[in-house]
Amino acid sequence: MPLRIVFCGTPEFAVPSLRHLLAQPDFQIVGVVTQPDRPRGRALAVSNSPVKEAAVAAGVLVYQPEKIKSDEAFEYFKKAAPDAVVIIAYGQIIPQRLIEIPRLGWINLHGSLLPKHRGAAPIHRAIMNGENRTGLTTMNIDAGLDTGPMLLRFETEIGADETAPELYARLSEAGAPLVAETLRGLDSKTITPKPQDNSQASFAPPLKKEEGRIDWSLSAQHIYNRIRGMQPWPGAFTSFRGKNCAIWGRPASPSAAVSVPPGQILKAKGNVVVACGDGTSLLLEFVQLEGRKRVTALEFANGARLAPDDRFGS
Repeated sequence: MPLRIVFCGTPEFAVPSLRHLLAQPDFQIVGVVTQPDRPRGRALAVSNSPVKEAAVAAGVLVYQPEKIKSDEAFEYFKKAAPDAVVIIAYGQIIPQRLIEIPRLGWINLHGSLLPKHRGAAPIHRAIMNGENRTGLTTMNIDAGLDTGPMLLRFETEIGADETAPELYARLSEAGAPLVAETLRGLDSKTITPKPQDNSQASFAPPLKKEEGRIDWSLSAQHIYNRIRGMQPWPGAFTSFRGKNCAIWGRPASPSAAVSVPPGQILKAKGNVVVACGDGTSLLLEFVQLEGRKRVTALEFANGARLAPDDRFGS
């Protein structure tokens, strides 16, 4: 008989795993649990989560409790009688009485090589830190924050220019077969859960708006890592003539070393560069001034009529 699965998830990251499990004959998705419909996007229009959209398209019943800790949610899971619950970026802490219901436990797909980067933003933080390797871990959840025993892992390189949305999409696809393999291994008892080494743990808390503000005293590579890791939100931004502006760029050639104060904007040989720490510079590619559309660095420089001492962050 197929394994009875309840799938819990909310964002796009969880969708490939849901679709993959739906396509496997040895799994039966008996229900999908996702967050209630919320205002999303710039217009704040109330809309379905990506997981709900995928479930409805597949004809699977969707349950959207306001609080997963409620008695109503407990009764839902008891009635569903799943062999396992797959939970991926659901967005709420699961109470112990729910964890105890499925015989194979709650299987979580986490976007890091645990115990590194426990928390809500592992993909963004890995890129922001300048790391060159990351991966995925499946684990049985417990009452802690990403502290449960590990099951299977997938490891991959982070591209030198890879952005958080690009890595997010790549890992979400790689996670789908890993979740299926984990479920089969648990059911056949060929996987032995491995406790995490808490002494090696690091944390990846949710991003905050102000973290996107660029510190020009850092090296160009450090700033570039933050530009890549802060996409799509909050983005990398600075100030120019009293207004915030979003910026995109990459480290300039080492031969373009500068000796002016960090943040100073220089226009030379058809390029626009910004002085950074350690004598490095950032080759500016695009700028979006507050309330304006995104333009190329040269369009920005020409439109702003840069003065010799104009700086970002002043």
